[in-house]
Amino acid sequence: MNDSSPSDLSRSIQHSLQDIASQMGKPLNEVAAARLYQEAHELLNHIAYEPLTLARVAGTLLVYQLQKTEAEELAWFKSQVQQCPDDEEVEELIESIHRTDAL
Repeated sequence: MNDSSPSDLSRSIQHSLQDIASQMGKPLNEVAAARLYQEAHELLNHIAYEPLTLARVAGTLLVYQLQKTEAEELAWFKSQVQQCPDDEEVEELIESIHRTDAL
């Protein structure tokens, strides 16, 4: 992990989530950004992970939320993250979702 404190990391990721949401034309308030960050953190609490992995999981949750993805698909993603044995597997999961979405 990097040298920034957890609160700096949290603020940075939450701010990025708000920026992404604004760019998508769907502004996100601080409470919603904090909730997404917390949810991503909880999904990863069973493994050691890099800050980038945390940010990517939070970003994926944001996209699912903004695109109003079906509950089953969101539940599937969350369960897959929780089953990953390490952050590399989480990264591969996210990459596979992006490849599928691009098809």
